[in-house]
Amino acid sequence: MDSCAAVEKEVEKVINKFSAINDHSQRIIGDVISLIEKLRSSIAEGNPDSKVTAGQVDVLNEALSKTKDKLHRLTTEHRDLHGTVSKVGKAIDRNFVADFTATSRTDVFQTERNVMLLNKIMAQHFYRQGMDDVADALIKESGLPSEDIVPEPYAELHRIWEAIHTGNLAPALDWAARYSAELDARNSTLEFKLHRLAFMQILNGGVQAQTDAIAYARSNFAKFVRRFEKDIQILMGTLIYLQIGIHNSPYKYLTAPEMWIETADVFLKDACQLLGINKDSPLSVIVNAGCTALPALLNLKQVMMSRQVTGIWNGRDELPIEIELEPDNRFHSIFACPILRQQSSEDNPPMKLLCGHVISRDALNKLSNGPILKCPYCPMEQCPSDAKLIYF
Repeated sequence: MDSCAAVEKEVEKVINKFSAINDHSQRIIGDVISLIEKLRSSIAEGNPDSKVTAGQVDVLNEALSKTKDKLHRLTTEHRDLHGTVSKVGKAIDRNFVADFTATSRTDVFQTERNVMLLNKIMAQHFYRQGMDDVADALIKESGLPSEDIVPEPYAELHRIWEAIHTGNLAPALDWAARYSAELDARNSTLEFKLHRLAFMQILNGGVQAQTDAIAYARSNFAKFVRRFEKDIQILMGTLIYLQIGIHNSPYKYLTAPEMWIETADVFLKDACQLLGINKDSPLSVIVNAGCTALPALLNLKQVMMSRQVTGIWNGRDELPIEIELEPDNRFHSIFACPILRQQSSEDNPPMKLLCGHVISRDALNKLSNGPILKCPYCPMEQCPSDAKLIYF
C-alpha cells in the first residue's frame, strides 16, 4: 500500500499541474486573441489604401512581442509538465518490481505433465465462469483430453448469480424450488430472500400491481410464516405506501441495490455448500495465495542479492520461507502427517477423509481395518476408498 500511495502522490502532482497549465493556457490564448482583435480594430480604422501609421506599427510590434512572450511561457510550462510525468514512471520503477523471475521456479512448467495440469485448471476455471467457448478453444489447442475435464455445476450457478445481479430472478427461483427440501434442512434463508425480491419487484409496478403482489404473497409466503413472520409483516406493510411510492416510505431499503447483491452472494454461498463444491475456483485461490506470498519473496530476493546469493529456491518442492496468510484461508506449501509425523511426498501424499480430517496415505493404510477406517480424530467410520487425494 505504501508503494501505491507513493505512485498516487506523483500522479496527483501531474493532474494538479496539468489543470493549472490548462487554466493558464486558456488565459494566455484569451490574451493573444484580445491583442489580435485590438490590432485588427486599429487597422480597420484607417483607410485601406493608406500606409500603415506609426501608431499601428506600435500596436503590431506590441502584439507580436506579447504573443511571443506568452507562447514562450506556455512552451516552458508544457516542458515542465513532461518532467513531472516522467517522475511517475520513475516512481513506479522505484516502488514496484518488474522482474519476478527470481521469485518463481523456472523449471516448474518444463515438464509436459505440469503444463497439462495448468491447462486443465485454466479450462476448469473458464467453465466455472460460464466461458465455455474459451474453455473449448483451450482444450482443443492444448490437446487436453476432453474426458479429463469434468464440468462442474458451478457454471450454472455462476449464470444464475449473474442473472440475479441483472434483476432476473426466474433461474434462481427455479433452482431454489428444485432444492427446497435441502435448503430447509440447512436452515437457509435463500429461498425466502429470493421471493422477497420478487415481491418487491412486483410492487415496483405501483398501485395497479397491488392485486398481483397480494396473490404472489399468498402463493409463496405461507411456507415461511413460521421462520420469517416479522419479515412477512414488514412486506405487507409496504402495501400502505403504494400511493406515494415505496422509495418515499420507511421500507425503501427493501428496494436498495444492496438487497440484490446480498441475495446473490447468499445464493452462491448456499448453493456451493449444498452441492459440495468450492465457491472460488482453484485457479483464483492459487493466484490470491501467490499475491499474498509475493511481497515476502521479493523482500527475501533483496536480502539475498545484498549478500550476493543467486536464486532463492532450493531443490525441494516447497516455499523457501514461512508465509503468513489469512486465518480463513489455510494454505500450506508442505504437509506433515499428524499421525506418522512424516512429510508428504509423491509416494505418500495427503489424503482427505470424509469427515474432513487429513492424514498421509501410509497412515491411511495402517489405520484401515479391512473395509472400515475409523478417523483418529473423530468417531466417524468410513471406507478407506472414499478418501480423496489432496494437492498442496
